[in-house]
Amino acid sequence: MLEQKVENILQQVFIDYPELFLIELNVDSQQRIKITIDGDQGVRVADCVAISRAVEQQLDREAYDFSLEVSSAGAFSPLVQIRQYPKNIGRTLELTTLDDKNIEGVLEKVEPDAIVISWKERVAKEKGKGKVTVQKTETIPFDHIKKSNVKIIF
Repeated sequence: MLEQKVENILQQVFIDYPELFLIELNVDSQQRIKITIDGDQGVRVADCVAISRAVEQQLDREAYDFSLEVSSAGAFSPLVQIRQYPKNIGRTLELTTLDDKNIEGVLEKVEPDAIVISWKERVAKEKGKGKVTVQKTETIPFDHIKKSNVKIIF
């Protein structure tokens, strides 16, 4: 009941903040509400505060004894929505496909139903001994991605 109420509130709040979107909503048995958001241009502290205030103002403390936490998807959080990919074009992704193929490469492009990722790979020469580095590119449909994370490079 509380979770559905918070979901309804968030739907209305995101109308006022169209650049933000919900990643995850958890409400446990002790009425601890944890909201994780992301944004098309990232998330500022002010965004978290605004979402928190908007939700808290619409929940009745007499009806619900709740705690509320609003945070942004962290740098190490997996990408779970298609909307998270465009802001990561040019960054390195580590992803696993549904057939358990692991790929690490640069996100080149986001299409309506897939991503294009490229990477360099060492392969055997066609003639003679040794290996040569080749550029590989693959289009991976969103529904074939099991897990995807941005690789943080320092």
